[in-house]
Amino acid sequence: MAHVLVIGGGVGGLAAALLAARQGHTAELFERDTRAPGTALDRDFFGWRRPTVPQAVQPHALLGAARNVLRDDLPDVYAEMLRLGARERHELDWFEVRPPGLPGDEDLVMLQARRIVLESALATALRAEPGVVVRYGEPVTGLTTASQAGVERAEEDPDGIRVTGVTTEAGGYRGDLVVDAGGRRGGIERRLGALGCRPPVVERHRTGLAYFCRWYRLPEGTDEGPRRPWAVTGGAFAGCAVFPADNRLFAVTLFVHTADTTRSALRDPAVFERAARSFPPGEAWLALGAEPLSGVLATAGLDNRWSALVDERGPVVTGLVPVGDSITHTNPTLGQGTSLALWAARRVARTAHRDPGSDRYAADHHEWAVRTLKPWFDFQVVADAAIGERFATRAGRTGTALEVAALFDCALEDPEVMRARARVRHLAEPPERAYADPEIRARVARWLAARPDYAPNEVGPDREEWEKLTAG
Repeated sequence: MAHVLVIGGGVGGLAAALLAARQGHTAELFERDTRAPGTALDRDFFGWRRPTVPQAVQPHALLGAARNVLRDDLPDVYAEMLRLGARERHELDWFEVRPPGLPGDEDLVMLQARRIVLESALATALRAEPGVVVRYGEPVTGLTTASQAGVERAEEDPDGIRVTGVTTEAGGYRGDLVVDAGGRRGGIERRLGALGCRPPVVERHRTGLAYFCRWYRLPEGTDEGPRRPWAVTGGAFAGCAVFPADNRLFAVTLFVHTADTTRSALRDPAVFERAARSFPPGEAWLALGAEPLSGVLATAGLDNRWSALVDERGPVVTGLVPVGDSITHTNPTLGQGTSLALWAARRVARTAHRDPGSDRYAADHHEWAVRTLKPWFDFQVVADAAIGERFATRAGRTGTALEVAALFDCALEDPEVMRARARVRHLAEPPERAYADPEIRARVARWLAARPDYAPNEVGPDREEWEKLTAG
């Protein structure tokens, strides 16, 4: 079996180390922060300053794909999340009466929790795992290579660079495989450059979206918020989403284009709440008398970023593979990030015994990522481009965009269309297959034909009202 060194103690790193140990490997995890996630959830969530993980306080969606990894491979972590207050919600519970079940419906379950709940459950499991050493407050400062360690380079690529370990201020550590779970700010490109490696192949798409989030707690005695209206609403220039979480907490998020002139006003809590109440989901949840727990948390400048350690000549480095945001950082509109990170962590754990320092291993990991992760990255890019263009131009949808919007609205009334939509949302089936089903297309076409004046994105305020709401 292999000794795996993991750079970064976020969700991807914690999961990679734990899954590797559960597969019989040993693992060492290196995290720059000096503290571990604990079970005092509110203290850690609201009071722990984490400049290298700015997304930690933003809402997270644990889709069916992420839940399945936890349920099947880490059942103790899953059980701990439920004990800490995470809640399950089946997509088909949208309807007053759930439609008759079909095979695969068990995968269409959202796990509602803040990120800190997942991190706490993973950290708890790691503390009890004998095959793992976690080094908090010991960030990786560099990488060591086969030549530095006096290891002969394989004849298959005598000019290639093989990573054999990491260095920290405390010293050097050898491993059979190094896992980069340091995220998009982890500095791996700089470290590879210092070794003389060719640069990674990076694909980046700006989204043009800015997000404003505020956390609330439902009143005592109110364990759940309203099931209706649908929790996500997007107009021609702004949108609103509600994210139910654990322990009666929920987040309300507003999103606008980064060039929108009203953007800065949304940082004011009073303005934020007025604007949020102008959308049906925001009004429905805030009308319950929820207690605000935070100010308005803003984030922008997000992009969809794909980073590959293989170019046209082959692997740019061996002995090192990326997981999580280090390989694919996706904008949060579809909530895919945690699922893709857990998929990659599980794949590494299941394959780390297959000559992990070889070119073949690096190429296989890349090919798996292109086959398994890249289609969902591309789907995110297309979805965000459509939202960004709509917000920038404030134009209505026509053509294919109109049909896509109709599919989403039809799903709120038609259980079979909702099932297809949910299978895509939870990464169970790609959109080109789920939405191409003749029965689904026929149902949406009939729905649209019955509504000749259908115009999507008319929920929420018009621009004149929005300007008044955000005027201070």
